[in-house]
Amino acid sequence: MMRAMFELLVAVVGALRAGLRSRTGLIVENLALRQQLAVLRRRQPHPELRPFDRAFWVLLSRSWSCWAGALAIVKPATVIAWHRRGFAWYWTRKSRRLGRPPIGDAIITLIQRMARENPTWSRRRVANELAKLGHDVDKCTVAKYMSKPPGPTRRPSLTWATFVRMHLEGTVAIDFLTVPTAMFDVLYVFFVLSLERRRVLHVNVTSHPYAAWAAQQMVEAVGLDPSVVRLIRDGDGIYGAVFDVRVEHMGIRQLRIAPRSPWQNGYAERL
Repeated sequence: MMRAMFELLVAVVGALRAGLRSRTGLIVENLALRQQLAVLRRRQPHPELRPFDRAFWVLLSRSWSCWAGALAIVKPATVIAWHRRGFAWYWTRKSRRLGRPPIGDAIITLIQRMARENPTWSRRRVANELAKLGHDVDKCTVAKYMSKPPGPTRRPSLTWATFVRMHLEGTVAIDFLTVPTAMFDVLYVFFVLSLERRRVLHVNVTSHPYAAWAAQQMVEAVGLDPSVVRLIRDGDGIYGAVFDVRVEHMGIRQLRIAPRSPWQNGYAERL
């Protein structure tokens, strides 16, 4: 009896709230409830969620702010997980078309032989010699397969980490992070981080980043502050010549990290 009265009270409160909503909100909520009823009416022991159902709720969650209140068959966290998996699947398929084509084992053996028999040759010299033989191989690919010299090697991380800890004052780090949209597009979030107190100085978002835009963000974040003298960043192509000139005029020295070494910009990577 008490349970029935409680359910009736909930229904009455829901009806009163519905009367205060806009017509658009009621239409969208009605659509969401009808979609869930269609799932529950399917003749299976348990309701089966098809790819269309998942896509419906992913798009609805990105276009309607009250979607979680109308969701009954799964948890809102499940819908968010669907969107993340769809985003990962989309960009995985798209990234398969990118990158350099693989090289054959015979060319790899030739690179290693050239490097072994000519220890003074640089990767650029080896790439030029390969071009004379009709093999178009990038110097970065050559460096990947060149034999390393024998003997112990020192870890550069200790030196770099010590340098960063000694110069936290006056140093800022910048980077981009990405945010997926409902249609699997990407928004780029640019931020400027002060290393001295791990304080975010500036944040902005764009769908099409370019050098002049990034340079303007540095001006808005730092301005004419003379205490900022160093900037740590990666070698992303977004930072072009316009960015370099603008930062140089601000009196800031740029410290570019090594390729494929995000740990050298660890504070920004953790953020």
